[in-house]
Amino acid sequence: MSLSNRCFLALFALVAGALAPPAARAGDASAGKDVFKTECAECHAVAEGRNKKGPSLFGIVGRKAGSVSDYDYSDALKHSPWTWTTEQLHTYLSQPAKKANPGTKMKYDGLDDAKDLDNLISYLETLH
Repeated sequence: MSLSNRCFLALFALVAGALAPPAARAGDASAGKDVFKTECAECHAVAEGRNKKGPSLFGIVGRKAGSVSDYDYSDALKHSPWTWTTEQLHTYLSQPAKKANPGTKMKYDGLDDAKDLDNLISYLETLH
């Protein structure tokens, strides 16, 4: 193979890798339900339309941040450009809420166990 062909293939592989979606995180939704109970249930419900201290997490994956109409969000979250993708949830929930979204009223220290976090997000994906 000529040098120019090898360079083209290397460049193609680099661009294709950059454009590929992030690798899916493998989580266990059943185990994630238990993580939800210990980490989230005090403040969040999973039933549609049922808010607690925090908004309902029903349909969270794919929803625009700060968009549950009958919940009073902090300005920091109301004006956030985020959509709750699995990657955005992973980033947000893996660190203290005050660091992830300065000005938020959410009091959460973050979940630093990667397996529990993947399981939790897999469970949240089932809420629709």
